[in-house]
Amino acid sequence: MTDKAEIVRYDLADGVATVTLNRPEAMNSLDEPTKIALRDAVLRAAEDPAVRAVLLTGSGRAFCAGQDLKAHIRQLDTGHDATFATVREHYNPLVTALATMAKPVVAAVNGVAAGAGAAIAWACDFRIMADTAGFNTAFAGVALTADSGASWTLPRLVGQARAIELLMLPRTVKAAEALELGLAHRVVPADEVLDTARDLAHRLAEGPTVALAALKESVAYGASHSLVDTLAKEDELQLRAGSSEDHRIAVAAFVAKEKPTFLGR
Repeated sequence: MTDKAEIVRYDLADGVATVTLNRPEAMNSLDEPTKIALRDAVLRAAEDPAVRAVLLTGSGRAFCAGQDLKAHIRQLDTGHDATFATVREHYNPLVTALATMAKPVVAAVNGVAAGAGAAIAWACDFRIMADTAGFNTAFAGVALTADSGASWTLPRLVGQARAIELLMLPRTVKAAEALELGLAHRVVPADEVLDTARDLAHRLAEGPTVALAALKESVAYGASHSLVDTLAKEDELQLRAGSSEDHRIAVAAFVAKEKPTFLGR
């Protein structure tokens, strides 16, 4: 069994915080200690100015199999309110941090991602997927509705009609289909998924962090606001990006015909 202190590993190097779910014997399913550790690791990365990109992955043959149903069954005996408080206390802040932190997040989907595990991957900005991996919404299969943001992210990725189908008729969407549907950005051989995702995370970490954060915020805002409101938001965010030190560095490098070295501020 995995040491409880290592159920979620956190490593920071060269501006990339790598967060690894580490319950391979349980397919990285989410019992309460794991949910707390994962939430806290992601919040730590979001708040650390030394982190300029985040890489999220799992150990073993799964990315994350979602809620640990064995633990869930035991919790049901304590009362439904206490059991389902996990959505509010663990999943919601975790997904909010992934989707809104002011830095890019890359998911290395190394294996099965089901239920909350799939939704966690969908909340990331990029998904690099192993050719042996798959997504499964799983919720309806255990007579539950979507959580962990799946009802928000999935329709935005595949459209409302396809999202309803995948949620009400859960099945494993294999890597090739996930790529076609827009659930994955890239599919690579399983033994290359972590290196490919790490290379992308490092590339993003070397980028203009303020501008990347503004792009992330702008696209999310535009998805649910009018053109007029979105134009106003773009104005606000362009002022922010234009005031960054990296913008001055980029302009000077362009004039000098040099490659800019961004500082992330």
